[in-house]
Amino acid sequence: MKKILIALLVAVLAGVALAWPREEFVAASSPAAWAPTPDNIARGAYLARAGDCVACHTARGGPEYAGGRALDTPFGRLYGPNLTPDTDTGIGRWSADDFWNALHNGKSIDGRLLYPAFPYTNYTKVSRADSDALYAFLRSLPPQRRPNQPHELDFPYNQQAVLAGWRLLYFKPAVFTPEPARGAEWNRGAYLVEGLGHCSACHSSRNRLGASGDTLSGGLIPTIGWYAPSLTAQGEAGLGDWDRAHIVALLHTGVSPRGSATGPMAEVVARSLQHLNLDDVGAMATYLKSLPGSAAPAPAEFQLAGEQLLAEGRRLYTTHCVDCHGADGKGKSPAYPPLAGNRAVTLTPAVNAIRMILNGGFPPGTAGNPRPYGMPPYSHELNDAQVAAVLTYVRASWGNAAPPVGTPEVNRWRSVPLD
Repeated sequence: MKKILIALLVAVLAGVALAWPREEFVAASSPAAWAPTPDNIARGAYLARAGDCVACHTARGGPEYAGGRALDTPFGRLYGPNLTPDTDTGIGRWSADDFWNALHNGKSIDGRLLYPAFPYTNYTKVSRADSDALYAFLRSLPPQRRPNQPHELDFPYNQQAVLAGWRLLYFKPAVFTPEPARGAEWNRGAYLVEGLGHCSACHSSRNRLGASGDTLSGGLIPTIGWYAPSLTAQGEAGLGDWDRAHIVALLHTGVSPRGSATGPMAEVVARSLQHLNLDDVGAMATYLKSLPGSAAPAPAEFQLAGEQLLAEGRRLYTTHCVDCHGADGKGKSPAYPPLAGNRAVTLTPAVNAIRMILNGGFPPGTAGNPRPYGMPPYSHELNDAQVAAVLTYVRASWGNAAPPVGTPEVNRWRSVPLD
């Protein structure tokens, strides 16, 4: 009944949306903008890296950009389409205008509305010049004949009319508008973070219809069970007290004196951010450092962990963790990240830290960190209560002051697939 009511409501809105003149068009500067010149192709390849396009448009073990990677959502499963210039299964019949229309307006060549798992809500801010360079690069790839796999969405989310209603509520085509008073570096960072980098796709909370608040204040990534932390200057959970150089190091190499990139962020660094030049990564850091935090929430009321639980956590830490992370929790950078003052272990919810203890993991292998040290898995050695105890101890030591972790919370994430 709930789905039917949602479908009826959104279908009514869709009737308005279909008649609403929302589509915008910006012409290319000239055909030279998308011509297959070495400069255009090289620039487009760089921009594709900045947008991490390869991640969603490459199946495991498949040709790059040929599509097929599954993306699970609360509404069903979607598949990244083929972006190679194959005429039958890729974008070989697309014009530069068609490609820009997809990025800016979220519409396919046939007028079909695209699902916002393709983050056109961010890409709408990509300039026409950058869109044309991306098009030139994608058209230079070897054509790969790989038919696109149909999405597997639940009703009513598989209806175009429902998607039209969603767009009426949550999407408006836009262009990036620089703020001259902020300077060139800040504006470049804002353009990359808010547009091509689509950082809010993960680092913002979403409502029940999957719309992002675009606040960069953090949120649980649906279906995969990782928490993307705040990128604002909000308190200890944000980046406000980070040195700019440490943000640059984390984005560009995957490791920094404040922590390491793990989980989905490790893939972003490996496939995208490490390939950007330091000027662009620095611009992103400058922009992120400038973001104001939202109003700080009232301090959470929580019961302090009991002495018995902390003693058990200390014992487990001494047995399993102290050799790498130190009795003082300071670690041995860059091989072993610090736990003292590390927001990855003090975040609430504690899902990221729980999954790292259970499953282990590696920072990305990058040019700046070519031989990353990994965290071994402990799911086979520690039961749920022991994981909760050692993490509670870490979250209450060396100046950390985060709520205890309960056994049920560990059990919840133990069963979540790694990918």
